[in-house]
Formats: sequence, structure tokens, C-alpha cells
Amino acid sequence: MSVKAAAGHGMGDKELRAVFCETLMDMAREDERVVVLDADLMNAAGTKPFRAAFPERTFDCGVQEANMIGVAAGLSSRGFIPFAHTFGPFAARRACDQIFLSCAYAKQNVKVVGSDPGITAALNGGTHMPFEDLGIMSTVPELTVAEPCDAVSVERVIRLAKETYGSWYIRLHRKPAPVIYEAGSEFIVGKANLLREGSDVTLIAMGYLVAEALKAAELLAEKGVSARVLDMWCLKPLDEEAVLAAARETGAIVTAENHNVINGLGSAVASALARGCPAPVEMVGVQDEFGEVGQVPDLARRFGLTAEEIVRKAEKVLERKKAR
Repeated sequence: MSVKAAAGHGMGDKELRAVFCETLMDMAREDERVVVLDADLMNAAGTKPFRAAFPERTFDCGVQEANMIGVAAGLSSRGFIPFAHTFGPFAARRACDQIFLSCAYAKQNVKVVGSDPGITAALNGGTHMPFEDLGIMSTVPELTVAEPCDAVSVERVIRLAKETYGSWYIRLHRKPAPVIYEAGSEFIVGKANLLREGSDVTLIAMGYLVAEALKAAELLAEKGVSARVLDMWCLKPLDEEAVLAAARETGAIVTAENHNVINGLGSAVASALARGCPAPVEMVGVQDEFGEVGQVPDLARRFGLTAEEIVRKAEKVLERKKAR
């Protein structure tokens, strides 16, 4: 789906966790079924204002992630729409069984929010740095898996999750992010957003890497390469139609994700291409490693999650395209 990207892509002036909380509060005013749960991380999630405004609809379950998901499932079974937050690794690893059985298998309406995805965990280090959560959550049947990339997309995706019955896993970067979308941009479950037209190669990115993919497209343009950019904000269900169209029309694909290249965006795209329209693919992402302590820019360079790396992989995939 084609949308109009914001000009300039400068850094937004608001933390994404603040947008998350404001959106929850707006929805709670509109619908008394909206409730918020947390695993002793309300300060990290930025949801203390929600608790102040709606104390009877706020549940801090303590450092008991699996129990929190069970409580959320119980609330869903009584007609509520629970948004349950914890850090990404704790949602995906510690509470996986409860998300699988109590939420998805039981056909409940639970929205699990995993914050600090990938290198955005920064100084919390390797134990808190989820490079595997998209892979784990994507294997849960009927679970929608999403990752917004800026303030506009956070607001739209959170609202879309509320409006769409079923269980979700949403990756949430807490800090400010580059502005990608104009206000009012549309998001549809299972549909990628086309941010830039291009005919030589397609860059398919999500989350933190969307801004880097747009930078890479500009760098490639300086070299005479026309790069299409897709924001695959909804990993599951994957927009296979957009992937196959990109393969047919540009003949070369680069995926870019703040996640292990195994069982993430790259794997999903490669699988779709293998079944529908084989084309050369290069993957920018974590190469099967654990996380480390560091500042986000340093970690981005350490793990190759940069516009420059996307350009390098684009040039490599274009050579492969020529050799076919």
C-alpha cells in the first residue's frame, strides 16, 4: 500500500512510549473495555499517567510475566481489551507458553507489547536485548506480529490492534525515533507500506531499520541506483503480494531488521520468494549473535544495522541480479 512519507525524516520530538500511553488513554476514554497490565515496568513503559487517570483499569502484576499474561487472558475472557507490557525478551521467552495457550489458542483478545526491541535495549545489555522475539512470536498460530517505527505508526498500530479482535505481539521502541509518516497515514493488517518508489532493487525494512533503509535509498540514488522502500510493519500476516511484486518488478531484494536474520523478516521474505517468485536476497540483521551492552549508535555499527550496510548489501544483490 502506497503512503506519503514525511519529508526530511528528522528525529521526532516525542518519546514513543509517551505516544503509546497517550493513545491508550484516548482509547480508554472512548471505550471502558480498554485495560493496561504491566510487569513492574510502568515507569519504563511510560504508562504511569494511564494509572493516574484510570486506576481501576490498571494492573501492575509485578515481576511475574507469565502470570500477567494469564491475568490478561482472563480479563479478555470477560470482555475487556487488555494491553500487557513488559520488555521484549520477557514477553517472548518467559511468557511464550501463556501467549500460545491462554491467548492465541484460547481465541482471546490480548495485545502483548514487548518494548526495547533489539539494540534499542542499549545499556540493559545482552540479557535484555531481544534478537529472537519476532521469530518466537511468529510461530504462534493466529498471532498478529507488528513493529511500528515512529510516533504516527505507533498511534495507528495500537489503535488498529484495539479495533481488530485477536491476540497481537507488538514491538515498541520507547525513545524518540525519526519521523517517517505524515499524520493520518493508513495502516492495514497484512499490508506493507510503500514509502519510496524504485525500479532496481527493493529494500524491505521494519522498525528501527526503516529510517536507515530510507537513508540507504538516498545514498543509492547518488550512485544512480533506484531503490524501492517497503515498511513491512506487519510481519505476520506477511504482505506476500508486495514481496512478490517487488521481486517481479525490481528483481533484487534486501531485508533490514533489528533482529536475528534467522526466523525474522529476512527468513519470512525469503520463504515467500522461494514459493512464489525466486529472486536474489541479501539480509541486513544480527548474524546469529547475542546482544551486548552499548549505546544504540555503537551497537548499530557493531551489528551492521546501518544505512551503509544496507547500501553494501544492495550493491551485492545487484551484482547477483546481473549474474543470473
